[in-house]
This record gives sequence, C-alpha cells and structure tokens, in this order.
Amino acid sequence: MKKILITGGSGLIGRHLINRLSNKYAFTVVTRDPARTYRLLGDDIDAVKLDDVETLENFYGIINLAGEPIADKRWSDAQKDKICQSRWQITERLVSLINHSPDKPKVFISGSAIGFYGRQNDQSISEDFTDFHEEFSRDVCKRWEEIANAARTRVCTIRIGVVLAENGGALQKMLMPFRMGLGGPISNGKQYMSWIHIDDVVRGIEYLLENENCEGPFNLTAPTPNTNHFFSLRLAERLERPCFFTVPAFALKTLMGESSELVLYGQKVVPTRLVNAGFNFSYPTLVEALDHLDL
Repeated sequence: MKKILITGGSGLIGRHLINRLSNKYAFTVVTRDPARTYRLLGDDIDAVKLDDVETLENFYGIINLAGEPIADKRWSDAQKDKICQSRWQITERLVSLINHSPDKPKVFISGSAIGFYGRQNDQSISEDFTDFHEEFSRDVCKRWEEIANAARTRVCTIRIGVVLAENGGALQKMLMPFRMGLGGPISNGKQYMSWIHIDDVVRGIEYLLENENCEGPFNLTAPTPNTNHFFSLRLAERLERPCFFTVPAFALKTLMGESSELVLYGQKVVPTRLVNAGFNFSYPTLVEALDHLDL
C-alpha cells in the first residue's frame, strides 16, 4: 500500500480524505499531539510530530493542509502572523524534506485558497487570472504557493473555495441563524461565493494525487459559483425557513474587523484546469450540493 504523509489530517478536509482513501493508502499524519490525533482518527493511521520526520523517501505523496483557521478570530497583528506562519513554516519544512530525500515523493499537493485572487467582482476567474487585488488573503496564499512550488517534484497547489459539509466549516457557522428564521444575505448579497461540496474536495485531491499529468494551480471550487443572495435563498429553502433578513456590512465590520472582508467581498472562481483535466463533479450545482447534505 502506498504511503501518504498528510498535515492538517484532523481538520475537516483531512478527516474526510483519510476516511475515503484509507483503503488505498497508508496515512502518516503530522501533528503536534499524536495521542489526540489517534483518538480522533483511530489506530489505522500513524501519527508523528514534524520534528521526528527525517526523510520522505518512503512516501508516494505529501498532502499539506495545515494552517490556522483564517476567519475564526479578528485579525490582530499577532493573529495575522499566526495565520501566515502556520502555513509558511510547515510548508518550508516539507519542501526541504522533499528536496533532500534521495528517493523523492512523486507528488506534493499543497493547500491554498481562492483568497489568492483577492476580492473581485463578477468576472469568471480561472487559474490564468492575473489581475489580483492585493490584500491580506492574497499575501498569505501567494507566499504559501511560492514556497510549495520550490519542491523538486510534481506540485499541485489547490485553491480551495467555501467548503460545504455537515460537520464543520463555513456552512456550520451559517446554519444557526437560518434555522432560527433569521438568515439572509450579507450586505447587498451581490458578492460571489465560490463553494464546493466536501465530497468533491476529497475527490478532487484524489484525482490530482493519481493523475501524473496534473501539475500547477487548481481551483477547487464547483463549476457554478453563486451570489451570496442566491446562496441565502437556496439555504433557507433547503431548511424550510424564511429569508427576510439582511446582515448589514457595518455590523460585520464591527464584529469581525478586517476579517469581515472575506464575506463582504468575493470572487467568481471556476475550476477550469480541473475540468479540462477530465474531472467530473458529483455536485456541480448548489441545489444538488445542499440536497445531499444532512442539514
């Protein structure tokens, strides 16, 4: 069985990925707390601290998903630094290990996000887009990808959108007000949300892992991004609740500070390179995605 080293294995995407692929790959999870990781993921994985990893020559692939959640706290200078370093430092270490391994891993899949593009309007954004809006999320992802691309093996950087899942992620935070009948669009609702179902995230990573012709940046988003207003209507409909309220921009800015930019602005990101590589989405539309989640 081929071996995969994964960081961020106990996170939302990591847990689903290991669950789906554990019959095909042997996973070694990099963690700060191996005992806790075994409790979360079971005994079928190996859990190690990064400092204990001396070589990667026995691994087929490396999947790098580690990073401080970007929207969980206000962006103080200290929090911004934590967001950056939690991504950059571990990626630098993995790249160094890859480059110094005599028998290198065949593939390095490293996380990124659609924040790579910065805030945009309603133009469809493929991986070839270059008119970036310079802001914090852009700075984080740009440097993150630059570090990953220094690995001397096949590298895929995955620019992940808003992940829709039942047990975590952005959707979990949205559900409470909508269930109470208090949900609605954010600000004018015209900003685009580039979302993706958790199953398609996992399948997309699996596809990149196993297809040797895939290399470079890939947008991991569904092919049909929607406005926040449309998303709010469909989520309320799925929960059989009204959608009357609007969340004012000033309220979010007061609550979240600078990090409110992540939801007040958006990008209309499309997975051009993944589709052209032959990948088929299980949930290409929002209605399909929400209908297949146990909400």
